[in-house]
Amino acid sequence: MSAYWAARAWLPEGLADDVRFVVDQGRFATVTAGTPAEPGDHRLPGVVLPGFANAHSHAFHRALRGRTHGGGGSFWTWREQMYALADTLTPDAYLDLARATYAEMVLAGVTAVGEFHYLHHAPGGARYDDPNVMAEALRQAARDAGLRVTLLDTAYLAGGIGTPLQGAQLRFGDADADAWAARVAAIRPDDTLTVGAAIHSVRAVPLDDLARIAAAAAGRPLHVHLSEQRLENEQALAAFGATPTRLLADAGALGPATTAVHAVHLDPDDVAALGSTRTGVCLCPSTEQDLGDGMAPGAAMRAAGARLSVGSDQHVRTDLLAEARSVELHERLAGETRGVLTPAELVELLTRGGRASLGDPTGGRLAPGGPADLVAVRTDTPRTAGADPAQLVMVAGSADVDTVVVDGVLRVEGGRHVLGDVGAMLGRAIDAAWEGTR
Repeated sequence: MSAYWAARAWLPEGLADDVRFVVDQGRFATVTAGTPAEPGDHRLPGVVLPGFANAHSHAFHRALRGRTHGGGGSFWTWREQMYALADTLTPDAYLDLARATYAEMVLAGVTAVGEFHYLHHAPGGARYDDPNVMAEALRQAARDAGLRVTLLDTAYLAGGIGTPLQGAQLRFGDADADAWAARVAAIRPDDTLTVGAAIHSVRAVPLDDLARIAAAAAGRPLHVHLSEQRLENEQALAAFGATPTRLLADAGALGPATTAVHAVHLDPDDVAALGSTRTGVCLCPSTEQDLGDGMAPGAAMRAAGARLSVGSDQHVRTDLLAEARSVELHERLAGETRGVLTPAELVELLTRGGRASLGDPTGGRLAPGGPADLVAVRTDTPRTAGADPAQLVMVAGSADVDTVVVDGVLRVEGGRHVLGDVGAMLGRAIDAAWEGTR
């Protein structure tokens, strides 16, 4: 057993003073407010929050940061650069890049990540001897970095509506929905990895396969890219006479176990469908800003009944506090008003909302029985000094994260990861990833 003590912590009922956490076998045995520290307790600085959940990640996209801004363009031109990178990665290079990417997440307070994984096969679509060797690289990367991963193994069966896979996309695809399901069934969960599923998008999965994949994913988290770009909506309406949301609803792919990612370009009926089915929605503001996607109607979806979470997606930044804050800032820009979502609601989507999206309704709370994940955010930095602790999410960022504990194990202390210099790790891994394009 181990114990931590915080002068202030965000408990389910709100901020509390003098909180002592006793950890046993990776879970909180007791959480007691109003109690002094005891000899041997690990004292935590600032305000302690539950561990953050990054509900949408493409780990290999981290190698694109700072390399895609030279010629303007759009999501579709950015995608060509992503494909060029995807065509180079070996299992070993993927492991190194994912390990460093996950370590950067832990530095930012992330204790659980949803990895939207579609980099399955070798270049040209050839099968590795182990058809899940790339998934195993992600498992090892998460274990080394010290966080949990929900592997959202992605069905990516077409290059677009009515278009076959081609080029780098051949690495992403299985022969059909049955072949995808059989491959995923061979991945075994453990204490690091939860096996989930994903529909890449209605562009990348034929209409007849949507229901098959949803059925195969029963009992597990199911994620799907939804209406990130207007062109996706236009193509779906032209081909099927329905929006992507309606296609998913008709296929039985919406519901509490499903999370729609982005959900930017929705009509009122789409919002109502997501809300009435209690489908989750993962917003990725930094990506939506970087790619010029637009601003999702987050508050409207939440009011309709959808559960919100946030993700770093392409990792244009790895700062989940900033992602949560940007959900509110997008609402302010769209509605020309302030305080649409409260700081407490932003903490909720950053923690419990994300953990529920990843298949763990017990996570994201500093409470007995839950995973012993916590993040200590400093209140004495140039960014946070003088802030109301209850409004810390509106000013703090990844640079203010001091201590991260995952399953009761200290992974970050004093802003330093136990693996050492994460920036150097990233630099080496990214250079090696791009070496194959030269």
